[in-house]
Amino acid sequence: EAVYLSYEDMPPDLKQCFLYYSLLPKSITLFNDLHVIGMWISEGFIHGNSGDLEESGQKYYKELISRNLIELGNLNYGQNYCSMHDIVRSFGHHMVKNEALIAHTGEIDILNKLNSKKFHRLSIETDEVQSGDFDWKSLQEQQSMRTLISNVEIKMEPGDSLVTSSSLRTLFIKGAGVALVESLHQLQHLRYLNLRNVGISAFPENIGKMKFLQYLDTNACKNLVHLPDSIVKLGQLRYLNLPNKLTMIPRGFHGLRNMRILGGFPALMDGDWCSLDELGPLSLLRFLRLVQLENASSAANAKISEKKHLINLLLYCTPRPEQNEDGQQRIEKVFNELCPPSSVENIDIYWYFGQKLPSWMMSTATVPLNNLKSLLLFDLVCCTQLPDGLCHLPCLQVLKVNRAPCIKRVGTEFLRPSQPAAASFPMLNKMVLKGMVEWDEWEWEEKVQAMPRLEELLLENCKPGRVPPGLASNARALRKLSIEDVKQLSCLENFPFVVELTVYRCPDMERITDLPKVQKLTINYCSKLKSMKDVPALQRLSLENDETETVPGYLRDVNPRHLELRCGLTLLTTIAAGKSGPEFAKFSHIERVKCKGISVWGGSSDWYVSYTREPYSLDTNANSSFLSGGKTCFSF
Repeated sequence: EAVYLSYEDMPPDLKQCFLYYSLLPKSITLFNDLHVIGMWISEGFIHGNSGDLEESGQKYYKELISRNLIELGNLNYGQNYCSMHDIVRSFGHHMVKNEALIAHTGEIDILNKLNSKKFHRLSIETDEVQSGDFDWKSLQEQQSMRTLISNVEIKMEPGDSLVTSSSLRTLFIKGAGVALVESLHQLQHLRYLNLRNVGISAFPENIGKMKFLQYLDTNACKNLVHLPDSIVKLGQLRYLNLPNKLTMIPRGFHGLRNMRILGGFPALMDGDWCSLDELGPLSLLRFLRLVQLENASSAANAKISEKKHLINLLLYCTPRPEQNEDGQQRIEKVFNELCPPSSVENIDIYWYFGQKLPSWMMSTATVPLNNLKSLLLFDLVCCTQLPDGLCHLPCLQVLKVNRAPCIKRVGTEFLRPSQPAAASFPMLNKMVLKGMVEWDEWEWEEKVQAMPRLEELLLENCKPGRVPPGLASNARALRKLSIEDVKQLSCLENFPFVVELTVYRCPDMERITDLPKVQKLTINYCSKLKSMKDVPALQRLSLENDETETVPGYLRDVNPRHLELRCGLTLLTTIAAGKSGPEFAKFSHIERVKCKGISVWGGSSDWYVSYTREPYSLDTNANSSFLSGGKTCFSF
């Protein structure tokens, strides 16, 4: 009833978009928001100015999320992956049953259904289609079909024709054969084409005949290395997503001036010509993913800074085992010339091997990134410092650094405000610093105001000897703090607003104290931890260490409502002794204790202990007879 009421409240265009989404296979890894919106546009559900269709589609997509009709999942490359609850999906299927056929896993009568009625849309979500005997001839009678979404290969024999399917507007197919690819030009009205796991190395030249094609996604065709010259004839193309190993881009690509979304575009050199030069006239780009940037000698003619509609910019080098000085200087020059426009909101950089980050990230930058919301830096193999020009960005919400092995120090320059009285990183909500294995010094004085809205912080695989006092005193919105595989850090204290704390494999951690609002605390494999005090709001404490043989003594100083313990076999047996055991006094004051063992192979076991304080209860299946079995673990 709730779904029906929400559906009835929708405007007609949104209803069409919702019902169409229900046709998509369940796997959220297949369709992101750009795929879905492209399908909507191809079907004519999105109306308005041709230049604003993707933006209007984003509004519809977000509206479905706000109505809880689709659920936001992962965010990857600046793209959203959503899922639809089974109840909502079933409602959508019911509403479209007269014009769409959805083939579910386990059905064996799909061919009979196809022969009994004509459908506008067909979605095949199964790999059990009558022993795989499903070919293009089975669709000959479906001459009104506008959408075909198939997770199985639709066989096509040489000589078969797609002419009877010329009404198709949208085709998503997994595992197509060469015969099908060579016949695609017969689909004269096709707007959307997404091919997955198709073993072709090149498209046929006749693809240039598909004059109405707007969306072409071949990213999952891993053998594709060559684009035909005729692709430059697809003047209506708005979306092109390519695999990362393409070795040929035709000259004249710059003529595709309707392009809004371009992924996997490689930097290729041919004498003085660089494929990046072809990007110069593509002024309508909203999403751009460039790969193989180590091949380029210049990027100035790409005119990235002039693309005023650009929202997402992803820059990829190819991982390389070695770097030389000339190569580093060249890549630094190329990245300096890839300066984004002020409209950009998301930037991802992968496998950059220059020693210096691009000048537009530094404090001397002349182009303000005033709309930048998210920055991901992955594998900065040679950089020696974090960018010092980010702290004043007014909209930056997410900063992630994953692997920067040459950075040893994060100094005051990282937090240098643009104005003395202004707080640095004023909107930063989440920061992740991972894999900075040599990082051992972090400077942040209490008087330096910064990160007033930081809610989540993860430090992983690094070795700063202390958490700077400025973090605790200034990050007053910090609610979730994770410290994982951090060496040399012996103390965590004085975080007045943290609610959830995780400490994982910190071999030098000795003391945790003065955390007045922490409600959930997880500590795994911190063998030196001896002191835990002043955590009065603690509700749930989770401990894991299969190497210790005693319950931590600091449990006497805390009083969580629930204790979850994962430990070794010897300690489990001792706890199972209850009041008669030597460890009972350490946890007897806790309302509920649940323990489960880790097997000798490191996985979960069936051994457990469950304790309740009032009324007293202790339940276990552990006893001394299994002491010779090895390790155990406690889960709750």
